[in-house]
Amino acid sequence: MAFEYEIVKALGVIAEKHDRALKENIVSWNRHDPKIDIRWWDKDHEKMYKGVAMTDEEAQVLMKILKERYE
Repeated sequence: MAFEYEIVKALGVIAEKHDRALKENIVSWNRHDPKIDIRWWDKDHEKMYKGVAMTDEEAQVLMKILKERYE
């Protein structure tokens, strides 16, 4: 099954490894509302690897959890 994606906004690189980068982007999957997406990409954004996508609300919960963990 084919799917479409559009990187709406690149937010930043979290880590790099060999020819891949762990990037945080805002991505629209199959023309749905864009979500925060964290996954490994090749340097040309043509091949993607496992990752996670979350809504703004989910990202806010994650930020709260991380903040409590690292304060």
